[in-house]
Amino acid sequence: MQAIDPQELYPFELDPFQLQAIAALQAGKSVVVCAPTGSGKTLIGEYAIHAALAGNRRVFYTTPLKALSNQKLRDFRQQFGDDNVGLLTGDTSVNRDAPILVMTTEIFRNMLYGTPIGEVGTSLTDVEVVVLDECHYMNDRQRGTVWEESIVYCPAGVQLVALSATVANSQQLTDWIHKVHGDTELIYSDFRPVPLEHSFCNNKGFFPLLDSSNEKINPRLKPLTNKPPSKEERHKIVPPIGAVISHLRQRDMLPAIYFIFSRRGCDKAVTDLGNVSLVSPTEALRLKPQIDSFVAANPEIGKPTHIDALYRGIATHHAGILPAWKGFVEELFQQGLIKVVFATETLAAGINMPARTTVISSISKRTDRGHRLLNASEFLQMAGRAGRRGMDEVGYVVTVQTPFEGAKEAAHLATSGADPLVSQFAPSYGMVMNLLQTHSLDQARDLVERSFGQYLADLNLAPQIQNLELVIEQIAKLEKDLANIDLKQLEVYDKLRDRLREEKRLLKMLAQQAEEMRLNDLASYAPYLLSGSPLTIRTNKGLIVHTVLAAKVQGSGQFPWFVCLGRDNRWYTVGYKDIVQVGADLLLDGDIEYPAKLPLRPGQSIDGDESSFAIAQKITPLPDPELAPEVITQQSRVIAIESEMNQHPVSKMTDRGAVFKKVSRLEQLQRQIEFQQKVVNERRQRHWQEFMSLVNILQFYGCLEDTQPTDKGKVVAALRGENELWLALCLMSGELDNLAPHHLATVCAAIVSENSRPDNWIKFGLSPTVEDALDGLRDRRRELMPVQRRHLVDIPAWLDYELTGLVEQWALGMEWSELCQNTNLDEGDIVRLMRRTIDLLYQIPHVPNLPSQIYSSAKQAAQMIDRFPVNEVI
Repeated sequence: MQAIDPQELYPFELDPFQLQAIAALQAGKSVVVCAPTGSGKTLIGEYAIHAALAGNRRVFYTTPLKALSNQKLRDFRQQFGDDNVGLLTGDTSVNRDAPILVMTTEIFRNMLYGTPIGEVGTSLTDVEVVVLDECHYMNDRQRGTVWEESIVYCPAGVQLVALSATVANSQQLTDWIHKVHGDTELIYSDFRPVPLEHSFCNNKGFFPLLDSSNEKINPRLKPLTNKPPSKEERHKIVPPIGAVISHLRQRDMLPAIYFIFSRRGCDKAVTDLGNVSLVSPTEALRLKPQIDSFVAANPEIGKPTHIDALYRGIATHHAGILPAWKGFVEELFQQGLIKVVFATETLAAGINMPARTTVISSISKRTDRGHRLLNASEFLQMAGRAGRRGMDEVGYVVTVQTPFEGAKEAAHLATSGADPLVSQFAPSYGMVMNLLQTHSLDQARDLVERSFGQYLADLNLAPQIQNLELVIEQIAKLEKDLANIDLKQLEVYDKLRDRLREEKRLLKMLAQQAEEMRLNDLASYAPYLLSGSPLTIRTNKGLIVHTVLAAKVQGSGQFPWFVCLGRDNRWYTVGYKDIVQVGADLLLDGDIEYPAKLPLRPGQSIDGDESSFAIAQKITPLPDPELAPEVITQQSRVIAIESEMNQHPVSKMTDRGAVFKKVSRLEQLQRQIEFQQKVVNERRQRHWQEFMSLVNILQFYGCLEDTQPTDKGKVVAALRGENELWLALCLMSGELDNLAPHHLATVCAAIVSENSRPDNWIKFGLSPTVEDALDGLRDRRRELMPVQRRHLVDIPAWLDYELTGLVEQWALGMEWSELCQNTNLDEGDIVRLMRRTIDLLYQIPHVPNLPSQIYSSAKQAAQMIDRFPVNEVI
């Protein structure tokens, strides 16, 4: 890069982080500049432009939004001259060969698709630097993948200047770019040239949000009780908008951007202020002619309430308003003539509208995933709009009490650090086709695995991978220890051990069955045993004692208890289940007197005396009871296996137990590593698996032959949209071949738009020709969706019958005011529907392998609907 002394370009002293970034660029490095909103990041991009121009090189300046691209075009024209600046959007090309070319990041990514990755194609000839403005848009769920692809695909010889708001993992972002693109330096600054002061507004007034340390909530704002407020109290504590604006005015905190998270809320705020005027007589005199002139030139633009409020220095700014009106509001705000703009958070996305104060009306918002609190980055992005460099000593951030959130939640957000960037990388049909047009499958895989998502996944998996390495080391050590052991012999011995365990289990089961049969048999005659019968019993300690039955006494159940005298001259009380063997002949006749002190409960025993000793001497042992035949057979099997094991070589090992423990541990670790490797591989290959699912679907539809794009596939590759395959199927279906331009425009609107709100309505029906075409496309959609589900692909394929009648009427020449009167859609939503339709229509003439009549119809259709106020004002 051409070295230029910054002092030659700027009449003021640059901040340290700006000088550091310029030094890195001069050294040929790419840079990631991570600094708060309003801190002067843009200057670094401007320096890169000056340096490139000085060296007769080119610069691409990319932004996330068309509106921001248009604003940069105006700014750079003023700064560098009209001839030096061009603009490229999906449907607009202005001075595209200029040395400074402004474009959306999607356009830059699409340019890179046309050339083998890493090579400099014709579109990037002489490009020295690409500035990626608002790089934190990588977090955007729907579009974030575009930034990752742009960085991965960009040739290494082109320096990148990534300008990002503060994020928690800026070093990770830098390391990733360094890894996939080339030498990259992080330029980080948390310094704000205009410091922020946080306040909180409730029904009692304005208060500092934080204490003197700026780290904790102001003690005055802590609730006096933990009791939650009632429903009525909740609404009483919310200050009216008029009161908040009055506080701002009294404290000289205007102009302000007042963030409200709904269009309706923004419009209602204007109405709620009534006839309040926030401009001085002098400002009113400057405002009036500009507004009068704009309204005269654009009579269809602007609602009466919005126009009236504008004269009083009050405006709204949200997606439901026409782009031309929003541009006019931005221009007046930059002149300092608008004192408060009620805006949705889209205004925080980089458009140059700095204010003295930002008011955040609520710290929660409704999203397509439900109601949730703002995250730290969202709060910081809005708060960062406060404080105009060179104009304000302090920027004010005011959070407002709501029925459900108060100072505690606001203080938490105000003291929180930024959120980390996460990857939104997601393969698409267009990505698959474009990569496979110029790369092999292996090369495509390498590119997919260079994504930021893959980098973060590898970082997150690092502890698991480290654990895998430890397990591999343990396995290697165990295998070394077992190297001289015959593992096959161990396996045979182990199987013998398993067999022995099983045979012993069967022996135990058979023995239990035999015992149950014996007890059933014993139960039938035990109550009738006579005193004097010889018995063998088992004591409660498991001892076998030969006895004579002295007497039977009443038991607690249906069986009596038996009082016995043992050969050991002890008296025992037992139950019938304790009897092991019964002799056939009586040992003595009649009852035998037992001691009165003997407890008559099973398990009890006492010593006998001299008189009982004489009887005990006459007791002779009974033979052991015969075992059941099946038990004897099973015992022989157990003995045979034990004998085989005793003769096995392994039984001679002195450290047999330790060896088996090592083998068991080795098998356990091998199972563990197999499972862990599977989990790691699944996580590491997630993006590639998604890529291959799309490959399989494209092969199913004949867009790929093996991995080579077919003529059908080239149609997919040439399209840009949420679902390029669906768009291609529609264009190749034959349903659009002979449509008149206004009908083609209507069908194109249907396949790129979604009616996200069931309460939207229009009064126009569809013409029969359009309905027939959409019915034909519906059958193809019914085929596509199950195919996608089968491959676990969730990419929408739109087909909207409800709102597209607006496009047909507009294409037929209906006036804007009449069009708006026949729908409840906001004007901004109508424009967005038209612009998405125009975007597809402008693509069609560049798509190969379509019938020639579609090309001419698409051009005519685009011209029919690309008129004011739908057309973009640059």
